[in-house]
Amino acid sequence: MVDPNGNQIGIMDTESALRLARDQDLDLVEVAPQADPPVCRIMDYGKYKYEQAVKQRESRRKQSQVVVKEMKMRPKIDQHDYETKKGHIVRFLHQGAKVKVTIMFRGRETMHPENGRRLLDRLAEELGDIARVDTPPKLDGRNMTMVLSPLKEAVTQRSPQPSRPRRARAAPAEEPKEQPKPRPIKITRAEGG
Repeated sequence: MVDPNGNQIGIMDTESALRLARDQDLDLVEVAPQADPPVCRIMDYGKYKYEQAVKQRESRRKQSQVVVKEMKMRPKIDQHDYETKKGHIVRFLHQGAKVKVTIMFRGRETMHPENGRRLLDRLAEELGDIARVDTPPKLDGRNMTMVLSPLKEAVTQRSPQPSRPRRARAAPAEEPKEQPKPRPIKITRAEGG
Protein backbone atom coordinates (compact mmCIF):
# COMPACT_ATOMS: atom_id res chain seq x y z
CA MET A 1 0.00 0.00 0.00
CA VAL A 2 1.33 3.45 -0.99
CA ASP A 3 -0.08 6.77 0.26
CA PRO A 4 -0.69 9.87 -1.95
CA ASN A 5 2.81 11.25 -1.19
CA GLY A 6 4.53 8.07 -2.38
CA ASN A 7 5.38 6.73 1.10
CA GLN A 8 4.88 3.04 1.78
CA ILE A 9 2.22 2.29 4.38
CA GLY A 10 2.65 -1.47 4.43
CA ILE A 11 0.46 -4.51 3.87
CA MET A 12 -3.21 -4.16 4.84
CA ASP A 13 -6.51 -5.77 3.96
CA THR A 14 -8.76 -4.35 1.24
CA GLU A 15 -11.49 -3.11 3.63
CA SER A 16 -9.16 -0.91 5.70
CA ALA A 17 -7.36 0.34 2.53
CA LEU A 18 -10.69 1.43 1.01
CA ARG A 19 -11.71 3.10 4.30
CA LEU A 20 -8.39 4.99 4.42
CA ALA A 21 -8.86 6.18 0.80
CA ARG A 22 -12.45 7.33 1.50
CA ASP A 23 -11.32 9.24 4.59
CA GLN A 24 -8.91 11.27 2.43
CA ASP A 25 -11.59 11.65 -0.31
CA LEU A 26 -9.35 9.84 -2.82
CA ASP A 27 -9.43 6.60 -4.84
CA LEU A 28 -7.73 3.26 -4.19
CA VAL A 29 -5.99 2.19 -7.42
CA GLU A 30 -4.28 -1.14 -8.02
CA VAL A 31 -0.95 -0.27 -9.73
CA ALA A 32 0.79 -3.66 -9.78
CA PRO A 33 -1.72 -6.54 -9.84
CA GLN A 34 0.92 -9.14 -10.78
CA ALA A 35 2.99 -8.50 -7.62
CA ASP A 36 2.59 -10.75 -4.58
CA PRO A 37 0.81 -9.18 -2.67
CA PRO A 38 -0.75 -6.74 -5.20
CA VAL A 39 0.39 -3.11 -4.84
CA CYS A 40 -2.29 -0.41 -4.43
CA ARG A 41 -1.97 3.35 -4.22
CA ILE A 42 -4.21 6.06 -2.83
CA MET A 43 -4.59 8.82 -5.42
CA ASP A 44 -7.01 11.10 -7.24
CA TYR A 45 -7.69 8.87 -10.24
CA GLY A 46 -9.36 11.61 -12.34
CA LYS A 47 -6.31 13.86 -11.91
CA TYR A 48 -4.01 10.94 -12.78
CA LYS A 49 -5.92 10.21 -16.02
CA TYR A 50 -5.83 13.91 -16.96
CA GLU A 51 -2.04 14.10 -16.44
CA GLN A 52 -1.57 10.98 -18.58
CA ALA A 53 -3.63 12.53 -21.39
CA VAL A 54 -1.56 15.74 -21.22
CA LYS A 55 1.70 13.74 -21.44
CA GLN A 56 0.37 11.79 -24.40
CA ARG A 57 -0.63 15.01 -26.21
CA GLU A 58 2.83 16.48 -25.58
CA SER A 59 4.55 13.40 -26.97
CA ARG A 60 2.33 13.50 -30.08
CA ARG A 61 3.12 17.18 -30.58
CA LYS A 62 6.86 16.47 -30.50
CA GLN A 63 6.56 13.73 -33.12
CA SER A 64 6.97 14.80 -36.71
CA GLN A 65 4.68 13.40 -39.35
CA VAL A 66 6.53 12.36 -42.49
CA VAL A 67 4.59 13.42 -45.56
CA VAL A 68 5.45 11.91 -48.95
CA LYS A 69 4.60 14.08 -51.95
CA GLU A 70 4.76 12.69 -55.47
CA MET A 71 5.93 14.44 -58.63
CA LYS A 72 5.35 12.74 -61.97
CA MET A 73 7.38 13.43 -65.12
CA ARG A 74 7.87 11.96 -68.58
CA PRO A 75 11.28 11.06 -70.03
CA LYS A 76 10.88 13.58 -72.88
CA ILE A 77 9.99 16.50 -70.58
CA ASP A 78 10.64 20.00 -71.90
CA GLN A 79 13.24 22.14 -70.10
CA HIS A 80 10.69 24.71 -68.87
CA ASP A 81 8.37 22.00 -67.52
CA TYR A 82 11.34 20.32 -65.85
CA GLU A 83 12.31 23.57 -64.11
CA THR A 84 8.73 24.15 -62.95
CA LYS A 85 8.43 20.65 -61.48
CA LYS A 86 11.88 20.98 -59.91
CA GLY A 87 10.65 24.20 -58.25
CA HIS A 88 7.69 22.30 -56.77
CA ILE A 89 10.03 19.60 -55.49
CA VAL A 90 12.26 22.24 -53.87
CA ARG A 91 9.20 23.76 -52.16
CA PHE A 92 8.11 20.35 -50.84
CA LEU A 93 11.61 19.65 -49.51
CA HIS A 94 11.74 23.04 -47.75
CA GLN A 95 8.42 22.16 -46.08
CA GLY A 96 10.05 18.98 -44.71
CA ALA A 97 8.23 16.46 -46.90
CA LYS A 98 9.81 13.52 -48.67
CA VAL A 99 9.33 13.56 -52.45
CA LYS A 100 8.74 10.52 -54.64
CA VAL A 101 9.73 11.38 -58.21
CA THR A 102 8.13 9.12 -60.82
CA ILE A 103 9.12 8.92 -64.48
CA MET A 104 6.25 7.44 -66.51
CA PHE A 105 7.17 5.58 -69.69
CA ARG A 106 4.64 5.12 -72.49
CA GLY A 107 4.79 2.91 -75.55
CA ARG A 108 8.29 2.52 -76.95
CA GLU A 109 9.78 4.79 -74.28
CA THR A 110 10.05 1.65 -72.15
CA MET A 111 12.81 0.44 -74.52
CA HIS A 112 15.09 3.25 -73.25
CA PRO A 113 14.91 3.36 -69.43
CA GLU A 114 18.36 5.01 -69.40
CA ASN A 115 16.66 8.28 -70.44
CA GLY A 116 14.58 8.23 -67.25
CA ARG A 117 17.56 7.27 -65.11
CA ARG A 118 19.59 10.11 -66.62
CA LEU A 119 16.77 12.56 -65.79
CA LEU A 120 16.50 11.34 -62.18
CA ASP A 121 20.28 11.41 -61.71
CA ARG A 122 20.36 14.98 -63.03
CA LEU A 123 17.58 15.98 -60.61
CA ALA A 124 19.36 14.34 -57.67
CA GLU A 125 22.60 16.13 -58.56
CA GLU A 126 20.90 19.53 -58.87
CA LEU A 127 19.11 19.10 -55.53
CA GLY A 128 22.15 17.64 -53.74
CA ASP A 129 22.53 20.65 -51.42
CA ILE A 130 18.97 20.38 -50.00
CA ALA A 131 18.11 16.67 -50.39
CA ARG A 132 19.58 13.22 -50.28
CA VAL A 133 18.46 10.18 -52.24
CA ASP A 134 16.60 7.75 -49.96
CA THR A 135 15.72 5.23 -52.64
CA PRO A 136 17.84 5.24 -55.81
CA PRO A 137 16.10 5.14 -59.23
CA LYS A 138 14.34 1.82 -59.65
CA LEU A 139 12.34 0.57 -62.63
CA ASP A 140 8.95 -0.86 -61.66
CA GLY A 141 6.94 -1.90 -64.71
CA ARG A 142 6.31 1.24 -66.79
CA ASN A 143 7.44 3.62 -64.04
CA MET A 144 10.83 4.50 -62.63
CA THR A 145 10.79 5.94 -59.11
CA MET A 146 13.24 7.66 -56.80
CA VAL A 147 12.60 9.00 -53.27
CA LEU A 148 14.29 12.20 -52.03
CA SER A 149 14.30 13.27 -48.38
CA PRO A 150 15.20 16.78 -47.18
CA LEU A 151 18.37 17.59 -45.31
CA LYS A 152 17.85 19.19 -41.89
CA GLU A 153 19.50 22.43 -43.03
CA ALA A 154 17.00 22.71 -45.89
CA VAL A 155 13.98 22.33 -43.62
CA THR A 156 15.03 24.95 -41.09
CA GLN A 157 15.34 27.64 -43.74
CA ARG A 158 11.93 28.25 -45.21
CA SER A 159 11.53 28.46 -48.95
CA PRO A 160 11.57 32.06 -50.12
CA GLN A 161 8.04 33.18 -50.85
CA PRO A 162 7.77 35.58 -53.77
CA SER A 163 6.43 38.83 -52.46
CA ARG A 164 3.36 40.13 -54.20
CA PRO A 165 3.33 43.79 -55.08
CA ARG A 166 0.67 45.64 -53.16
CA ARG A 167 -1.88 47.64 -55.02
CA ALA A 168 -1.88 51.34 -54.33
CA ARG A 169 -4.90 52.48 -52.40
CA ALA A 170 -7.25 54.82 -54.13
CA ALA A 171 -7.09 58.36 -52.90
CA PRO A 172 -10.07 59.36 -50.77
CA ALA A 173 -12.86 60.72 -52.89
CA GLU A 174 -13.33 64.44 -52.81
CA GLU A 175 -16.66 66.19 -52.71
CA PRO A 176 -19.06 64.23 -54.87
CA LYS A 177 -20.13 66.11 -57.96
CA GLU A 178 -23.78 66.75 -58.55
CA GLN A 179 -25.20 63.80 -60.37
CA PRO A 180 -27.52 64.30 -63.31
CA LYS A 181 -31.17 63.51 -62.66
CA PRO A 182 -32.33 60.24 -64.15
CA ARG A 183 -34.47 60.56 -67.26
CA PRO A 184 -37.95 59.05 -67.13
CA ILE A 185 -38.31 55.71 -68.84
CA LYS A 186 -40.66 55.66 -71.78
CA ILE A 187 -42.43 52.37 -72.37
CA THR A 188 -43.91 51.65 -75.77
CA ARG A 189 -46.50 49.16 -76.73
CA ALA A 190 -43.97 46.88 -78.43
CA GLU A 191 -42.12 46.48 -75.12
CA GLY A 192 -45.19 45.16 -73.39
CA GLY A 193 -46.48 48.30 -71.73
